[in-house]
Amino acid sequence: MATFDIKMPKMGESVTEGTITVINVKVGDFVEEDTELFEITSAKTAATIPSPVAGKVVKINYEEGDTVPIGLPVIVVDTDGEASAEPSEGQSQEQTKEASTAPKPTVSHPTTEVRRGSVERWYSPVVLERAKAAKVSQEELDSIQGTGFGGRVSKADIIRYIEQKKGAPAPTPRAARSTTSIAPSPSRPQVTAPTIQVGAEDRVIPMDPIRRIIADRMTQSVQVAPHVTSFLKVDITDLVHWRESEKDAFKKREGLALTYMTPVIEAVSRALKAYPRINASVDGYNIVERKHIHVGMAVALPDGNLVVPVVRDADRLSRTGLAEQIALLADKARHNKLTPDEMTGSTFTISNYGSSGTLFGTPIINQPEVAILGIGAIEKEPTILETEAGDVIAVRHKIYLSFSYDHRIIDGMLAGAFLQHIVHYLEDWKTNRGL
Repeated sequence: MATFDIKMPKMGESVTEGTITVINVKVGDFVEEDTELFEITSAKTAATIPSPVAGKVVKINYEEGDTVPIGLPVIVVDTDGEASAEPSEGQSQEQTKEASTAPKPTVSHPTTEVRRGSVERWYSPVVLERAKAAKVSQEELDSIQGTGFGGRVSKADIIRYIEQKKGAPAPTPRAARSTTSIAPSPSRPQVTAPTIQVGAEDRVIPMDPIRRIIADRMTQSVQVAPHVTSFLKVDITDLVHWRESEKDAFKKREGLALTYMTPVIEAVSRALKAYPRINASVDGYNIVERKHIHVGMAVALPDGNLVVPVVRDADRLSRTGLAEQIALLADKARHNKLTPDEMTGSTFTISNYGSSGTLFGTPIINQPEVAILGIGAIEKEPTILETEAGDVIAVRHKIYLSFSYDHRIIDGMLAGAFLQHIVHYLEDWKTNRGL
């Protein structure tokens, strides 16, 4: 029997472990390449782990809710497994026949339904077994407030409920523990959240793992880095006209949509190369300027969450190469297909809130970076232009850039110079469009 170990993947720098939130398969299942095996979260991100091989699941070393060190095997797959395999040892032909004619439990779909916000509840075999052993009724089970992915009842939730029924002290929920992971600085007064009074008709919705990660990281960022935000308005009329004239030919030639994110990342990567202090991190009293330029782009998901796939070595890619990477990563993000490596390691992040019509905002820095660029919606507005014949009023396409930066190492003059570099590149598109 040839086996293949699917291990807990590395989820970014300094991350040593990941927590399994959902297991989509069981021992004996036959899987194809890219079958979604399990979902994980860490202090930095959340991801679905697909199978790199086809075969039969012969061993699952951990359960939902377990925290596993990086590199340890989570699931073992027999790559010699056949879909028409003989009955397993100790199983009679009659049992096999009965199993084949019995209705199949719908265990492969609930994860998708829950993730899409379905009101139907699904329970893992571990939860059902513990509930049955403790004589927990279906009505009781349905009333338990889950802290797992999408509000599912996890192993920890059912254990806590059973202990409460016995009158024993209840263990702290995993979700509650995760919200206390960011310790306040000893030099600052401790800030405690206000007590929330929940009314009888109020709806309490537990955060899913991705939203908990976002909440923790945004809180951490504003606690660690003193934020300052600068704004500049950009005239991108030439860029808009260029895109309108080129997008159809580009689509036909490359098979890709030509979005505004492509020239923006192009401009940002060149500005980061000119001002390496922006492409940096803070380590105590040390400034770490990054050699590589990896640009993260925030992508909104259908469920309301946000992920940040990373365009690696953006400064080394051609315009077509950038467009390919942007399209690929955005599509994988919206279909929950991003790998951990594709969501970690960014050195600078761009947030395009203009896609929702917002003009400008004050984006929060994605730690451990030291700056983030926000892009507003494109608007037409009358503008006074200087010409040889005198001043004229013309309709121009404008956007706001919002640049938030860590004031520990970036001052206003450097921030302004960096922004101006981007502005000049985008406004002078007649010169840069042929690159």
